[in-house]
Amino acid sequence: MRRLKKGSKFSKFNWQEAPDIKTRVLTLMEGLRLDYLLGERLFFYRSQGSKARAYARTWGLPKIWQHALGTEPAYIIEVISGYFDKLSPKEQDKVLLHEISHIPKNFSGALVPHTRHGKGSFKGKLEILIDKYFESYD
Repeated sequence: MRRLKKGSKFSKFNWQEAPDIKTRVLTLMEGLRLDYLLGERLFFYRSQGSKARAYARTWGLPKIWQHALGTEPAYIIEVISGYFDKLSPKEQDKVLLHEISHIPKNFSGALVPHTRHGKGSFKGKLEILIDKYFESYD
């Protein structure tokens, strides 16, 4: 767990690795055949103390950082405990599918924004994933 310096405005904010979320996402990836996602380059954290109104966030590692650090593309999926943990398992899976939808098929480190239009749009990709998920859930 990472704690910030006492007295910092972020001192009540912390992250913990979330192996339970990793297991769920890897299961979703396998069940929905999301072969473009590289499980070994996905990292999962649960945060506490965030003022964000989101249930979860996806963080990418942009090309400039990859180049500077000499590393490959990677993504972090952060679930915000105060909101995410209160959801039913089905709703949590939908949130995780939403976050997965931010990862482009080329797994470049970039993020797919909500505003993308046309074929392969964020909304279209998410709807397809959720439909496939519910087919396999029943």
